[in-house]
Amino acid sequence: MRLIKKNIRKGTNPGGDGMRFIGITGGVGAGKSAILAHLASKPGIRVMLADEIAHDLMQPGTECFQKLKEKFDLHIFKIIQKQESKDGTKKYLFDVLDGNAIESVLMQYKYGKTICVSSQIGCKMGCKFCASTGVKFVRNLTSGEIVEQLLAIERDENIKISNLVFMGIGEPLDNYNNVINAVHILNNPKGINMGARHISISTSGLVPKIYDLADENLQCTLSVSLHSPTDEKRSQMMPVNNTYNIEELMKACRYYIEKTNKRISFEYALAKENNDNMQDAKDLVKLLKGMLCHVNLIPINKIENGKYTKSTNENILKFRDYLNEKEIVATVRRELGSDIDAACGQLRKKEVERCESTQKQI
Repeated sequence: MRLIKKNIRKGTNPGGDGMRFIGITGGVGAGKSAILAHLASKPGIRVMLADEIAHDLMQPGTECFQKLKEKFDLHIFKIIQKQESKDGTKKYLFDVLDGNAIESVLMQYKYGKTICVSSQIGCKMGCKFCASTGVKFVRNLTSGEIVEQLLAIERDENIKISNLVFMGIGEPLDNYNNVINAVHILNNPKGINMGARHISISTSGLVPKIYDLADENLQCTLSVSLHSPTDEKRSQMMPVNNTYNIEELMKACRYYIEKTNKRISFEYALAKENNDNMQDAKDLVKLLKGMLCHVNLIPINKIENGKYTKSTNENILKFRDYLNEKEIVATVRRELGSDIDAACGQLRKKEVERCESTQKQI
C-alpha cells in the first residue's frame, strides 16, 4: 500500500488554508477499504472514492462523458430487439451506432451464464446451414465492439457473465487481431477478468490462423466446425473446405494440440439424410482416432430457404453412442432458444430485410 500526500498552497483552496489531500493506493486485498472506513469515522476528514467519482463522471449526458465521446470511440450499444425463449435463452439485436446491427445470445447453464458474441457484421464463409450466409459481409468488429456485447448484456440484465464463446455472426479467425485483442481485454485482471479457460474461439477452418492461434499460447478453448469427415460432403456444406481441405485442417489441429496440449472441440451439425448415417460415424472415428478431442453433436437449426433439416433424435443418439463406444468422446448440445430466432444470423437477417423493405416503400 502507498500513501500519497499533497498540500494545497495557502490562498489557492476555497475550503480553507492548508488543506491536505492524502491518496491511498494499493492492490486487491491491501486494506484500502479498512483504512478509509476508519478515516471516515473521524471528524473533519472527508473520504472520496475514485471509483465512485469516475462512475459519476462517465454517466451519459455529463460534460466529461461528452468530451471523451468527442475524442474516443465509446461503444454503448442500443438494443434494437430482445427475444426471450421459454428456456431462458435471450437473443439481442444491437445497433452498433453506424447503422449496422449485430447479434448476441445469453444462455443459462448449470455452471453459469454464457454469452455468444459476434465477431463480424456479416460473414464471408458462406456455410449452407447458417442464416448469416443470407446477408452480405459489411466489416469486422473492433475489439471494443466485441467486448461491449458482454458489457451491454450485463448492464441490461444486471448480472455477471462467466463464460464467452465466439460463435455468433462472423468467422472469428478472419478478424484475427481484433478477436485476440478482445480476448486479452476479457482475460486481463484490470479488464473484464474472465478466466481464459472460460473463453472459446470457434473457426470454420482457416488453417493458417489455427497455426497462429497455437503460437499465441492462450489458454482459451478452440472449437472447429467440422460437420463431415469427407471432403465431398464438407465442401457442399462449407465452401471453406475448397480452400483448406480436411487433410490440411487435421494437420493444423494436430499442431495446435501438440503445441498447446489442449483438447479441441469438433462441432458437428447433424443434418437429416446427409451426414448423420453410420458410415459418416465410422469415417469420423477413423479421422479423429488418437486425437485429444471432443465431438459436440449439434441438432441443426432449420433456417428459412435452407437446404438442411434436423436429424432425427434416434439418429443423433445412435451417432453419439457409436462414437463413445469407439472412444471418441461425444456429447449432444442441449437445444436452446428453439422457439425464438436463436440460430446464428436469423434475427439480423430479418432486421436487414425489414429495413430494405421500408426503404423500397419510401
